[in-house]
Amino acid sequence: MDKIINYENIRYFAYVNDKICTKPIKGVVVDFFGQGDCSMFWEETEIGEFYAEKGILFILPYTNPWAWMNTQAIGYTDEIVDVIYDKYGIDENIPMVYSGISMGGLGALVYTKYSKRTPVACVTNCPVCDLPYHYIEKDYQPRSLYSAFYSEEGSLDSVLKKFSPYHLAAEMPDIKYYVFHCDEDQAVNINKHSESFVAEMIKKGKDITYEIVHGRAHVDLTEEAFELYKKYICENII
Repeated sequence: MDKIINYENIRYFAYVNDKICTKPIKGVVVDFFGQGDCSMFWEETEIGEFYAEKGILFILPYTNPWAWMNTQAIGYTDEIVDVIYDKYGIDENIPMVYSGISMGGLGALVYTKYSKRTPVACVTNCPVCDLPYHYIEKDYQPRSLYSAFYSEEGSLDSVLKKFSPYHLAAEMPDIKYYVFHCDEDQAVNINKHSESFVAEMIKKGKDITYEIVHGRAHVDLTEEAFELYKKYICENII
């Protein structure tokens, strides 16, 4: 299919804070939803305003709620970013950061590996890191993951590993990584995901910072942790 996203229709495909972003643009954040999120925003968001006043362009692609950063989601996101870059003539060397929560955390990490542009940092909150394990972690995940990767070539195991941060550790770009995980997470097991992923990234010589958030459930960062999350994003741009 021909590409159809352009600046005139981009609000149907992504939230972008470009209209309120202080110019010149100092950097770009591409953020990803958690599983099942179908939100669309027709007004400016609080997080969009936060980055806008700092001159940071914030892009939130409306990927499929069960995207799991499959091949389609990667191409779709690249297309959205291309449109914004073309509209504003953004220099390809401008710093970018990818971020996301849960499935979106996996999305940010996988997009770091396969995207058209390599970011300077990737910041995630309670990310799914071991996709083959996650397939059996919850009884609702087989249909979600099979739906996401139905059209990919290869066995289920090989495809899940192709889009699994833990299994991609050796191939991840040499940038800065930040992983937050709540230690009472009942949806994405901290030991099976972030603990294992961080250990593997360290083993592979990657620059990774790990923040454990105590006494909190899935993606429920404390106010202090959320401020640190945003600080890591901003300090890699400004």
